[in-house]
Amino acid sequence: MNIFRYLRLRCKVIGAFILFAFVFAIVFALYELPLAAVLYPTLICSFAAFTFSAADYTRVSRRYRVLHKLLDETDALPELLPPAQGQFEEEYQALLRSACAKRKQDAYGMEKRYADMMEYYTLWAHQIKTPIAAMRLHLQAEDTALNRTLLVELGRVEQYADMVLAYLRLDSESTDWVFREYDLDGIVRQAVKRFAGEFIARKLTLSYEPLHLRVVTDEKWLTFVLEQVLSNALKYTREGGVRIELREQCTLCIADTGIGIAPEDLPRVFEKGYTGLNGRDDQRASGIGLYLCRRVCGQLGHKISAESVLGEGTRILIDLSQEKVQSD
Repeated sequence: MNIFRYLRLRCKVIGAFILFAFVFAIVFALYELPLAAVLYPTLICSFAAFTFSAADYTRVSRRYRVLHKLLDETDALPELLPPAQGQFEEEYQALLRSACAKRKQDAYGMEKRYADMMEYYTLWAHQIKTPIAAMRLHLQAEDTALNRTLLVELGRVEQYADMVLAYLRLDSESTDWVFREYDLDGIVRQAVKRFAGEFIARKLTLSYEPLHLRVVTDEKWLTFVLEQVLSNALKYTREGGVRIELREQCTLCIADTGIGIAPEDLPRVFEKGYTGLNGRDDQRASGIGLYLCRRVCGQLGHKISAESVLGEGTRILIDLSQEKVQSD
């Protein structure tokens, strides 16, 4: 606490002292008493007041610093409060303790409800994979145009279930990050394989040659990112295809020949829930896929960005250089 703030805090007391000294001076003047008779005790009282104020300023400053530190200790606030000085402070501290107890109780209730909700949706996302797997087996039993189309749509259903799991796990304390050095080609092939049927059914080309690069990452989560990027590329590409290549030393580029992204939408494509012009045209867009990609890449220590020309296509760039986490 600085001296000016302290003076504002004690301005009433200081004002009262000055007023009383002035009253004494007026009274002494009316009775034609020597002015020195009032100045001398006033100086003595002023010295005593200064000494008291210095001690009081030290005490108040120490107390202020203690209270200021408690701003970062809200959970343990009632136990860390300094002793109350006076009846009013006791009442205020009692109110504060009651409010903290109520807040802690409400927070516990909210955490429990959130945990129950997370448990339910996690269980649902896992259980939905069982009928998906059963449907895939039935559809693969006969190779027809209809079955191939249904397999593509079933793959998207499974992908949406994976998005739910990823969304839940990102904020979970038990997220299973496993960082090792992996062959990037193996991860890319795994992601591409999931959409092989859609490439064939829609007669879209895939331009990909071995990248011959090893990266430090989490295989499962990087595969999730690549699947989301490929899914978006296929969703908005009606003809042409997708190209996967390396840029510079370790930047993976996934380019499509789709409808592209409007210039005003490009800076916001990784925001949560933002769908832009394409999303308004395509009612299925949720604005979650690229947001999850950005979150996951942030956790992996990678950087993801987008380049696009409206009507010509989009390029998603993933800088796979690893600075935050080292290989196990």
